[in-house]
Amino acid sequence: MSKLTVRAAGECRYDEVSLGEIMLRLDPGDRRIRNARAFEVWEGGGEYNVARGLRKCFGLRTAVVTAFPDNEIGRLVEDFVMQGGVDTSLIRWVPYDGIGAAARVGLNFTERGFGVRGALGVSDRGHSAASLMRPGEVDWDHLFGTLGVRWLHTGGIYAALSATTPLVVEEAMAAARRHGTVVSYDLNYRPSLWKSAGGLQACREVNRRLARYVDVMIGNEEDFTACLGLKVEGVDESLCALPVEGFKSMIERAVGEFPNFKACATTLRAVRSASVNDWSAICWYDGAFYQAPEMSELWVYDRVGGGDSFASGLVFGFLTGGEAQRAVDFGCAHGALAMTTPGDTSMATLAEVERLVKGGGARVVR
Repeated sequence: MSKLTVRAAGECRYDEVSLGEIMLRLDPGDRRIRNARAFEVWEGGGEYNVARGLRKCFGLRTAVVTAFPDNEIGRLVEDFVMQGGVDTSLIRWVPYDGIGAAARVGLNFTERGFGVRGALGVSDRGHSAASLMRPGEVDWDHLFGTLGVRWLHTGGIYAALSATTPLVVEEAMAAARRHGTVVSYDLNYRPSLWKSAGGLQACREVNRRLARYVDVMIGNEEDFTACLGLKVEGVDESLCALPVEGFKSMIERAVGEFPNFKACATTLRAVRSASVNDWSAICWYDGAFYQAPEMSELWVYDRVGGGDSFASGLVFGFLTGGEAQRAVDFGCAHGALAMTTPGDTSMATLAEVERLVKGGGARVVR
């Protein structure tokens, strides 16, 4: 077991860089996708959401490595990224062929869910520019070595998009480790993304290979089981109980199989309904477990992005102090606040996160 060693801020241009796809999210609001007549547009992506949360809420210097077609839709997503304060200089621009057959911007239609009707996501992201990235297109040694990056975040969503994206992820993580950059990875299992790419077996083969490069592994019980083949033992699956002991057993098995993991973290979510969840999180670090206080009956406005906001709060905690309890507390609070607003990305402020960590409630602030 060993602790995380984070590069000094003064020797790096970026505190964090994310590698992944950024999509346009089309939100039907209170309607269903199938009968909507208007959609509100947001940007979002599992890996990017972490960079945006770290920049917009926590004030760190972040950037994203991704690709867009050089057309008006690509520039629209770029404008969203700029509004979030994330550095766009590492984005690759792909020539547009006029119809998007060669490369396009991915779309994600997402219903928020309500009560007994769960949230629903429908991806329309085939042949996206980000999914077509290949090894050798990014000078990783320049990024991590010359410019300097303290933390790289990527994950299983991006790795699932094509035959080449796992190779890009592996190339990036290997370079990050060469230059002393901490690597975090969110397993983020999505069955729909692996459906046409070899299914569960391919998912497991890819993620177990990539796990060898990871310092901080993030995921829930389904992620660890599907992506790494680790079953959860003794889990209480009742709606009102958080299966803490089962998750601890799962994480201990993961650390045993992958001794390169310096930290493992997972959110603890018990779904009473789409609108009400119990919420907490645990983190294994340096041989011990740390748990955030449970939030019982947390009202959820939009659950999408809650796990990504947990990840950004966790990364912030480790980057700014290194204490695991602080990291998991910030992650849990940030994830909870992100689920109170629409869209994939967090609208929370650092002051709100700190107030919730200290036990502050929902009284009016005037």
